[in-house]
Amino acid sequence: MNILDKIVADKRKEVNLKKSLIPVSQLEQSVLCGRDTVSLSEALKNSNSGIIAEHKRRSPSKSVINQKLNVQDVARGYEEAGVCGMSVLTDGKYFGGSLDDLLLARSVTKFPVLRKEFIIDEYQILEALAHGADVILLIAAILSKMEIKNLSEIAKSLELDVLLEVHNEEELHKSIMPSLDMLGVNNRNLKTFEVSLETSKSLSKLIPDEFVKVSESGISTIEAIQNLKQYGYQGFLIGENFMKTEDPGKHATEFIKALEP
Repeated sequence: MNILDKIVADKRKEVNLKKSLIPVSQLEQSVLCGRDTVSLSEALKNSNSGIIAEHKRRSPSKSVINQKLNVQDVARGYEEAGVCGMSVLTDGKYFGGSLDDLLLARSVTKFPVLRKEFIIDEYQILEALAHGADVILLIAAILSKMEIKNLSEIAKSLELDVLLEVHNEEELHKSIMPSLDMLGVNNRNLKTFEVSLETSKSLSKLIPDEFVKVSESGISTIEAIQNLKQYGYQGFLIGENFMKTEDPGKHATEFIKALEP
């Protein structure tokens, strides 16, 4: 089993347990289910920087990134920096995140918040909405074409934006459908953890123009973003580069200033 298979197997157990503890009816009663969501895809279309900043404590490839920071401080710092939105890891076992992180980020900000999670069940989409998310991530590597269609249509019915992540041409071809807002190319090979921006470049021409193109992983320089913009990318997910610093918000501010023409 590779790491992705392991994560998904654990996630199935976790979701089944949560369903037995917190029924859908309870999630639907969340005060956050009634709020107007904010579109990340629209924010990216209208932005010069296109930065989606991430809150991430650790990952399977880098055991610890930053365990010390308060998620609310990070969220406020990112919003002050002028990022387009914030991605919040909610997986506990492998990334040290939680749904509480999502709630806390939402409680202090107005910008779009993405629940970054291994979504395999519609229950997790309602969970995202009930904890303040505006956007969900779907990962093509762990879903069939029919699952992508069903989950993305459910998300759209709840007025959530959908970012679909692919790693290669095969995943991209099964994923293109009207219920998506953004197509993200992950530059990290999930089997080897090697990162190459060439992945984003080579797949860019295969992504239809009606989708906002997002490049994810391994983006750490201004030059990388300027280069990727030439391939039609409007969104850039940056996590580690900000999170490994003492003050991610300050680092994001400086990064965005340097990006501006």
